[in-house]
Amino acid sequence: MPAAAIADSAAVPIIREICDFIRANLDGPLTLARLGCEAGMSAGHLQRLFKQVVSVSPRQFADACRLDRLKTRLKENENVTQSMIEAGYGSSSLLYERTDSQLGMTPKQYRSGAPAARIRYATARCPMGQLVLAATDRGICAVSLGDDDAELEAFLASEFPHAELTRDSSGLHVWLQEIVRHLEGTQPHLDLPLDVRATAFQRKVWEELQRIPYGETRSYRDVAKALGNVRAVRAVARACATNPASIVIPCHRVVGSDGKLTGYRWGVKRKQELLEREKQSKP
Repeated sequence: MPAAAIADSAAVPIIREICDFIRANLDGPLTLARLGCEAGMSAGHLQRLFKQVVSVSPRQFADACRLDRLKTRLKENENVTQSMIEAGYGSSSLLYERTDSQLGMTPKQYRSGAPAARIRYATARCPMGQLVLAATDRGICAVSLGDDDAELEAFLASEFPHAELTRDSSGLHVWLQEIVRHLEGTQPHLDLPLDVRATAFQRKVWEELQRIPYGETRSYRDVAKALGNVRAVRAVARACATNPASIVIPCHRVVGSDGKLTGYRWGVKRKQELLEREKQSKP
């Protein structure tokens, strides 16, 4: 069958096989020509189909797979060079070039639990309980809700093991109060700098979440459709579940196609309260 005649329904299993092929061959050259040959179609058509189904290019998908493998190897306490080889990075220069914006630190620092990372944090009472905001010099890296400071500090310790965590109530006061006012319904719009690590797909999803108007919701399918891939519902849900900066990245505004709240990292009860407050305070 000519490549141009492949129907959308037939594209999914083909691209799934290409994804498996990429995962199994991260240490080799994954050119579009090679992937197209594997799929039995032209490089250009493979590129278009892949982005249509996965929402990122084959290269971005391969980069994300390498990064996941690298993080797994580093967490297993393997040395950086061995981890680099096993993850499929051809050289140390490529390793550091590709991972800086995604890890936010060197691979050696990540392996050691980010010992050189300096993260400031502050907590405050808010309508949903207790709130913690953490930030690097680049911007906000985490926002979480909980019942008390002990719970939130434990969350930060698990998210950033061995990082230098320093309470900085005065330095983060302005950002923290903006989020509190937002939760109270007196400041509908937030425009705060973020420093969150993400795969290409996660970043696309989180950016789309920030486009959802205050007081409104979208379904996971709506978000997937906005990204140009209506089949990526589960991937969108995973990206929402791994959102490190609640409220600022409003994953609570994504609900099931039937309107049900489904899950929420910080509790469905909080999700319901957030949506109700936003609906009541909508300008």
